[in-house]
Amino acid sequence: MTASIKLTSLTSKGGCGCKISPDALSAVLKNLPSPAGRDPRLLVGLETSDDAGVFQVTEDLALVQTLDFFTPIVDDPYWFGQIAAANAISDVFAMGGKPLTVMNIVGFPISKLDPAILTEILRGAADKVAEAGAVLVGGHSIDDPEPKFGLSVTGTVHPSRVLTNAGAKPGDVLILTKPIGVGIQTTAIKRDALSDVQTREVMEIMATLNKYAAEAMEAYPVHACTDVTGFGLMGHALEMAEGSRVGIRLRNSQVPILPGTRHLAEQGIIPGGSKSNFRWVSDRVNFPDDMDEIDRLILCDAVTSGGLLISLPASKGEQLLADLHAKGITWARIIADVVDDHPGNIVVLP
Repeated sequence: MTASIKLTSLTSKGGCGCKISPDALSAVLKNLPSPAGRDPRLLVGLETSDDAGVFQVTEDLALVQTLDFFTPIVDDPYWFGQIAAANAISDVFAMGGKPLTVMNIVGFPISKLDPAILTEILRGAADKVAEAGAVLVGGHSIDDPEPKFGLSVTGTVHPSRVLTNAGAKPGDVLILTKPIGVGIQTTAIKRDALSDVQTREVMEIMATLNKYAAEAMEAYPVHACTDVTGFGLMGHALEMAEGSRVGIRLRNSQVPILPGTRHLAEQGIIPGGSKSNFRWVSDRVNFPDDMDEIDRLILCDAVTSGGLLISLPASKGEQLLADLHAKGITWARIIADVVDDHPGNIVVLP
């Protein structure tokens, strides 16, 4: 039996395992020298804000490569492993690829915690990797004061079928396949402020693979796709708007939000990453005058293992939505329109 321990209490004070904020990351990257020349086989690289890199190997084959890891956001080690794996593998699905191999990335205080805890983390990840259709080929571990876990993932895609976040077109609609509010609710877990029922629901949502949504969209003329993670719905939608040079009109009432999220936010349970996201997007997102700060922050909430944000022609939107619902992806909603107006910016409607 695995020892009982509150994994989320083992992160350093103020630490959340969140992504470095977009503005801080930009400040770091701008001081790096530019590559001397771009290899023509690199189809998607550092120049964009895409989910993964894509490298062409042959005329019919390209590799999709990504990695992700973080500190515990839930206390159950098996669920933590599942969530971390689903989160990392998601980038391959968002690029239109299929995961092929994975390697574990492990930091663990092996002399301080029961090794059975790490076993459960790895078991949860292995089950999710198998569900995704990928193969575990190895990994690397270090003795670390704070537990950390994630995956390096390699997938495959046909070079002509790569999806990026930069292909959205005016006349498209945007479909979001999972609810937001995850960051607020996982912060509530760390503060013992989330019920068992809510905890189970948010864990199940995070552990759900985007494989099934990706399979559904294969039959449709999808123009762009990304997954909603650390930069929040507004951050990732803004990256799509900027990369595609289009505007987005988002309907707040259509955005799926986990029940209880606003109540928690009203109590001040909002992760630092969500606040950073709000500051980053505030000059390029036009919120309604009567929308209060809580609702604005929820739209910017930092997500772990969120859903796909899919851009496709409006004429196909309802049909894809019906297919997603038929596959059990019942949270999926059409949340926005892609427009010519205000390129690189978002207008939020009630």
